[in-house]
Amino acid sequence: MRLFVRPRQLTEFCMKIKTRLLGMLRPLGYVLLGRVAAWWVASLRVERVNAGLTDEAIANKEHMIFAFWHGTMLYPWYQLRNNAMLALISQSKDGELLARTLKYWNYKVVRGSSSKGGASALDMMIDYAVKEGSVCLTPDGPRGPVHEFKPGAVVAAKKSGTSLVLIGSAYEKKWKLKSWDAFEIPKLFSRVRLVYSDPMKIDRTIDRDATSVIIKNCEKHLMKLQTEAEKFSA
Repeated sequence: MRLFVRPRQLTEFCMKIKTRLLGMLRPLGYVLLGRVAAWWVASLRVERVNAGLTDEAIANKEHMIFAFWHGTMLYPWYQLRNNAMLALISQSKDGELLARTLKYWNYKVVRGSSSKGGASALDMMIDYAVKEGSVCLTPDGPRGPVHEFKPGAVVAAKKSGTSLVLIGSAYEKKWKLKSWDAFEIPKLFSRVRLVYSDPMKIDRTIDRDATSVIIKNCEKHLMKLQTEAEKFSA
């Protein structure tokens, strides 16, 4: 007796097998992603500028808000790992990959942004900064415009009463992706420079207009730190 399988049935069967395999392999892929990313960035030779006050505050378990640009965020995330920090990550598919990596690096991850889930995410950031630990975010993420400092970091620092620290980050040798932020992947064993601002306190009593001025000033300050980070010596 001959068995006949229609092409459509065969295609559906293969799709089911593919879906099940992906479902089984995806958790393993996420674990490997975190390990590979950690191995990759650990190969970099890092120079940290003006990090003393921030290191002292971290050692003293002070809560802070950290902000760095989305396009060069890979090493700052790695540098700040294992400090029980909260990370604000977008709800996109790309955000899922980063979220899994950061969980492997011992971050507590909150999914949200200024455009989707932003209000509740901001409240969680403020609550975490007050009660539990420091918070990290990319102020121009998750979709830009590139190097536009959105309000979240400043508002979280203001309402929580914690210090805000800006970090410029640059890689001497890297690949640039064709993404909205020209995302940079450092090459193995390249040099990386991190330039820190001093921890900044923001007056809780200032009004919205004054807060907007501070947000714009933070944008300019982070751009200066980024430019400084890109100055590699011979």
